[in-house]
Amino acid sequence: MKYNSINEANEAVIDKIIGSSPFLVDVVPAKEKINAFGEGKVILHAGPPIKWEDMTGPMQGSCIGAALYEGWAETDVQAEKMLAAGEVKFVPCHHVNAVGPMGGITSANMPVLVVENRSEGNEAYCIMNEGIGKVLRFGANSQEVIDRLKWMQNVLGPTLSKALKLTEDGMNLNVMIAKAITMGDEFHQRNIAASLIFLKEISPYVVQVDMDENDRKDVIQFLADTDQFFLNIMMATGKAVMDGARKIEEGTVVTAMCRNGKDFGIRISGMGDQWFTAPVNTPQGLFFTGYSQDDANPDIGDSAITETIGVGGMAMIAAPGVTRFVGAGGFQDALKTSNEMTEICIGNNPNFTIPTWDFQGACLGIDARKVVETGIEPVINTGIAHKKAGVGQVGAGTVRAPKECFEKALEAYAEKLGLI
Repeated sequence: MKYNSINEANEAVIDKIIGSSPFLVDVVPAKEKINAFGEGKVILHAGPPIKWEDMTGPMQGSCIGAALYEGWAETDVQAEKMLAAGEVKFVPCHHVNAVGPMGGITSANMPVLVVENRSEGNEAYCIMNEGIGKVLRFGANSQEVIDRLKWMQNVLGPTLSKALKLTEDGMNLNVMIAKAITMGDEFHQRNIAASLIFLKEISPYVVQVDMDENDRKDVIQFLADTDQFFLNIMMATGKAVMDGARKIEEGTVVTAMCRNGKDFGIRISGMGDQWFTAPVNTPQGLFFTGYSQDDANPDIGDSAITETIGVGGMAMIAAPGVTRFVGAGGFQDALKTSNEMTEICIGNNPNFTIPTWDFQGACLGIDARKVVETGIEPVINTGIAHKKAGVGQVGAGTVRAPKECFEKALEAYAEKLGLI
């Protein structure tokens, strides 16, 4: 279908976002859903395409951990040699209907959440949240990390898969998100309410699964302890929704934002799969005791898919409590941030109304034209990784998407339309 104007095309894109119907339907090994894993040794990563030598410490450390986890190497030295020699193929998560937090590293046997967007008939995938402490997503690859990943593969993933199959229709994520946003979540830095809602909804089915009682206790305890568990569900939701919406290959709506520690990349509806990149910024924020801005890794991860659909930093007002955690001030600062973000969006999402914003809906449809016209760059809430692999999270803060990405996207679209 051809649209009479860019505005008309943009409205069609956001109508698909509003009309989306994401459901969590399963948890399966990544290789069962992603064909790329049939091509030998393959690792998915966050952000636009990147080479091994350009990866920052946390992403390289995560790749080493994935090689150890998959049994491709016995030591981190062996793994690093293999990766540096080009024996492993790197593929962006976004290229295979997936997203990944921080390093985004996903390998064949890691279990992924499966979110189905029933309005468009497409699926998206994301690895599960590993919890707190030393974790692969921040570049840690010790035996403790590998053991937890194996437990997630052998116990947590299969348990949740069996539990989801006991539900009548999977889990309606729009309903869960709508509840949690009224309870103080913005779905990037704060997912406490949504994670608790997920635990509340899944527990009656977990108790019905035929399994070892100690394993059952461990699953429930892990979900209860992991405040950010829902983040990965939200990321898969964002990917499923935006991939459904970008079936309309016209307009200037931003359909993906992601970063790999080197480049920040965006896609817009009118340019399909093409990436428009600029050097990433380094997050600014508050640091844990003993760390400072000098320790911060440049911006990294696919989790900015949350801001792409209008939550995360865009919905700071929904979670004023998180503004202190990310070093962004207090309630008035949260209000100012979300009000500012409306200036670069097409509208508000009626599915996700925010009580602290006089029940306005979350931001809807970042318009690349408005970003360039106003000079207002989308704000992203993010964890801050140490630039050395394995140290882990050292703080939390905010970062801006570089305007240059949006300028490049508009220039390319204008050229496609024959305007320049």
